[in-house]
Amino acid sequence: MSGNLPVQSVTADYVQRVADDLAVNRSEQERVRSELTRLQDELVRLEDSEQVLTKMQEVLGGTPKQGAKQRKGSKGAAVPAARGSNSRTTAGKSAAAGRKASKKTLSPKKASEPTWLELTTAYLGGQSEPRSAAEVAASLSEAHPERAAQVTVVRNTLEQGVAQGLLERSKQGRSVFYSPTSPASAPPVS
Repeated sequence: MSGNLPVQSVTADYVQRVADDLAVNRSEQERVRSELTRLQDELVRLEDSEQVLTKMQEVLGGTPKQGAKQRKGSKGAAVPAARGSNSRTTAGKSAAAGRKASKKTLSPKKASEPTWLELTTAYLGGQSEPRSAAEVAASLSEAHPERAAQVTVVRNTLEQGVAQGLLERSKQGRSVFYSPTSPASAPPVS
């Protein structure tokens, strides 16, 4: 009989732990649901305020309400319930994407301005030896002071040029240098 006693005790402990974990999980779900409801209500209030402010801006002679019309379609959409533990990061990413999109609409690129890819390939085409991303960014900042040439943007642009076959990448130790492709290895332009 004494052999069955420890097994029942261990089983009872596990049953209790699972019940406790389940209770914690359910209370956390309820907390997240209430927070989601609060955030949805806050979003509706903010959207309403945006509409009022947009109308006031129009009346005062500001810009047209093009941005408000684009967001109206998403106002009535229902927010799906959280499905997993990473729902917080997903919501954060979509909010960040919305902020990035709104910043882009505030300062659109002028049609006459060349793209970063055009600037970098033109600069490297005039060089006799490969250049690093930092060197390219510094030179573009000097040549185009009206445009902020960040090294990360230039590096991503250079990598885009490599992916498109417009530029070549070479490594010397830990340093990476870029140069235009030779005419023989350049992809055909279609």
